[in-house]
Amino acid sequence: MNTLRFPRSSAVLGEGAHASEVAHFGNPLLEQRRLSMRKAVADLSAVRVLTLTGPDRLRWLDSITTQKVAALPAGTSTETLVLSPTGHIEHWLRLYEDGETLWALVDRGADEAIAFLESMKFMMRVEITDVSDRFQAVGVLGDPPAGLPTTVVWDDPWPRIGEGSASYALVDAGMPVASPSHPGSEFDFRIVVADRAVLADWDPAADGVEVVGRDAWEALRIEAWRPGATDTDHKSLVGELDVLRTAVHLAKGCYRGQEAVARVHNLGQTPRRLVFLHLDGSGHSLPEAGAAVRAEVRGAEREVGTVTSVALHHELGPIALAVVKRTLDPEAPLLVDGPGEERIAASAETVVVTERDNRTGIPGRNRETDMRSR
Repeated sequence: MNTLRFPRSSAVLGEGAHASEVAHFGNPLLEQRRLSMRKAVADLSAVRVLTLTGPDRLRWLDSITTQKVAALPAGTSTETLVLSPTGHIEHWLRLYEDGETLWALVDRGADEAIAFLESMKFMMRVEITDVSDRFQAVGVLGDPPAGLPTTVVWDDPWPRIGEGSASYALVDAGMPVASPSHPGSEFDFRIVVADRAVLADWDPAADGVEVVGRDAWEALRIEAWRPGATDTDHKSLVGELDVLRTAVHLAKGCYRGQEAVARVHNLGQTPRRLVFLHLDGSGHSLPEAGAAVRAEVRGAEREVGTVTSVALHHELGPIALAVVKRTLDPEAPLLVDGPGEERIAASAETVVVTERDNRTGIPGRNRETDMRSR
């Protein structure tokens, strides 16, 4: 259900998990530009909205997820992950604490996430409620429009390197904070949680903005190198996506998968790494998420990775995020599987580091955190 006002006759709906959202209104490039100029809000109505209440909500969630939230101050936005015992990402929660309620936004697999959380309550005083029928998510850049009905606002911490966290991005090498040259530093992603009953009466035009589709939001997210749940699969590790900077605290208490996170961080390297792809646009077609990335390896073409998110950007042209083998040559020419038998040429920008300096650890890592976590 979508309660935003928009011209429904021109709306092109999304697919799959995003079938309830508008993908675009016929001119996605213009929609991206308006969103980037903060003259639009994005339809994110497929995002599920959960509330966690009860006196044990924070310390309970702290004990089973990756982020340190036991004493999360009111008015704080963060994110946390549920990991498997072997450290693979299972669920991704964006969190906002208002002092009485912990709000959780889930972009994929909400039913499975709720089932897991319910199974872990035991005797803890916490109630988990899916309030998606009452509240809707709306994406904005910067401050929300003055008239947009706002219950809470999740302010994306990306790409800041949180306390007790670290960066795996090459661009941050040797820095204790995010580099100003990180593409994400140009964005201020926020998700407004609005009461649907009030949102239905809001007129975007009165605030000088328009409603745009999810595609516009996704294109800017990819430009910012901002990973999300859609960039994960059953093998995803936090280091591969550089999400450790915002979703993991390295010096907190035990949680499922912690040993795997610590082992990779202190001793090893992830088997895969996130890259940003520039795709050849001369063929006027885009690959789909899940498309194979290929390169020549030892004289033969081999599959070396997978596209996780893709967009046609209003300035950069066709772009994508992909996860590739760590050992792939950063300069290697790439081919991505397109529609039918088409192969789309691509070049990669390194996001997650490819090599490790055993003297100082992974470039960009928070060395003070390293000492505390040992």
